[in-house]
Amino acid sequence: MSHTITRARMTGIGRVLVIVYAVMALAATGRSLVQIIRRFDEAPLAYALSALAAVVYILATLALILAHRRGWYTVAWAAICFELAGVLIVGALSLLVPDLFGHDSVWSYFGMGYVFIPLALPVLGLWWLRTHHPQENLA
Repeated sequence: MSHTITRARMTGIGRVLVIVYAVMALAATGRSLVQIIRRFDEAPLAYALSALAAVVYILATLALILAHRRGWYTVAWAAICFELAGVLIVGALSLLVPDLFGHDSVWSYFGMGYVFIPLALPVLGLWWLRTHHPQENLA
């Protein structure tokens, strides 16, 4: 039965959401690794935030795929709420105190370097979770 639930959740917008999260996970991971290896001393806070964003995107991707299970559904909510908070806080601080970071991170300027996908993605993710409860949570 859980395979049927997973298949139903991973169609249409749900599948697109997971794919975009996976792409963001790859992009943020690649960016942070290159930044940390080559120039960590130039902007440690910004590059550490890029690495944190990568971990959050990886976790959110896995949690969305496995969200048909109660524990993973909760992990998805936590990861995506944390992501939204990170984008809003880092985005605001990068506008108000740009010298704090030194260089851009994934979430700087609300994800402007990624066409604002980091700002829109958690909003869509939270909407998706809210409208697609796993069967276990309905019992």
